Amino acid sequence: MIKKIIFGSVLFTAISAPSFASSINTQLEQATQSVSEKVITWRRHLHQYPELSNREFETAKYITNHLKSLGLEVQTDVAHTGVVAKLSGGKKGPLIALRADMDALPVTEQVDLPFASKQTSTYRGNEVGVMHACGHDTHVAILMAVAESLVKIKDQLAGEVLFVFQPAEEGAPEGEEGGAELMLKEGLFKQKPEAMFGLHVTSSLNTGQIGFREGPLMASEDSFTINVTGRQTHGSRPWNGVDPIVASSQIIMATQTIASRQVDVTKAPSVISFGAINGGIRSNIIPDNVELIGTIRTFDQTMRADIKKRLAKTAELVAESAGAKADVHIDHGYPVTVNNVALTQKMTPTLARIAGADNIITTDLITGAEDFSYYALETPGLFYFLGVTPKDQNAKTAPSNHSPQFYVDESALQLGVESLSQLVVDYLQ
Repeated sequence: MIKKIIFGSVLFTAISAPSFASSINTQLEQATQSVSEKVITWRRHLHQYPELSNREFETAKYITNHLKSLGLEVQTDVAHTGVVAKLSGGKKGPLIALRADMDALPVTEQVDLPFASKQTSTYRGNEVGVMHACGHDTHVAILMAVAESLVKIKDQLAGEVLFVFQPAEEGAPEGEEGGAELMLKEGLFKQKPEAMFGLHVTSSLNTGQIGFREGPLMASEDSFTINVTGRQTHGSRPWNGVDPIVASSQIIMATQTIASRQVDVTKAPSVISFGAINGGIRSNIIPDNVELIGTIRTFDQTMRADIKKRLAKTAELVAESAGAKADVHIDHGYPVTVNNVALTQKMTPTLARIAGADNIITTDLITGAEDFSYYALETPGLFYFLGVTPKDQNAKTAPSNHSPQFYVDESALQLGVESLSQLVVDYLQ
């Protein structure tokens, strides 16, 4: 059976597996079916015992034991708790990489499950619940299943596969390094893969659906702090001091024109948002200082650099015009996550064949950020979303990732295993 699908501006011919299945695809199908129950067991264990970023010690042991049981050579303690293993196929070919993130969030679970997390930990000095509210437990379980599936057909593979279990995707604790950036810094790509694939579960799609897009997919993320210094005075006599609260309000309003008036909105969207304003303690005292905290989101690396310069300049000059001073500090976060166009076009027929052409969704730009972006700056990458909201529920209203009510339809995991495994086989073939 042949189906025509349009992705972006490109027409693809998706050939369904039953008509033209090769021997290796038949073996792969059997291998992925053999782990269909295991992937759920693994996911439930990981969900019940989540760990925060850079603290994934037991998670790493769980993964390591499984990979070693498959006969793989395993490297541990990469970027603190990361685990890496390589599979060599029976034939020569390129190296490709697959990634799953391991860490959980400081969220107290509200989903009524027999394997719900009861774990607690300390986060920024506070006792918090810990939950896999972003689905990283499913990512780990899926990649464990992919590893087992590919080991069963390794003699047929024409190349090598690097399995990357990454800590701290949600961000390293304050004062620490971590995540994809640190893995690369420690030499993960000493032998650079020819391509890298990753997936992420999402409640915004239903079970059976896969979403992605060519080019920019997810935004860069940079957080900033602006400390506005004035001069304290009595609230009844503002002329005797310099009011940092008024100056701060002017900075907030002025910076909103950067995205709307100063950068080319036809090239890519951008967002500057303020998330906190801290200053003052009572009604009749104008304080010395106000702290502003916010985030910048962009989809173009050049625009990203330009906006950061404009933000600093705007804050400094507006404060100066009020007689105050603004010190701007920008924490440079994750880059834009970009799906390599050629790689995405090459592998779209694979995803369409596995999920069905009607289940391939071209996603909108996503203003969330992902540190898979670091890998995709080094080698062509393809990152896609796997729907996990039950088919009989509205994905538009389902609790989102990071919600304490985030729910995963476990029947969706098998498509994750099959799609990621098939991407490997088709690419290496």
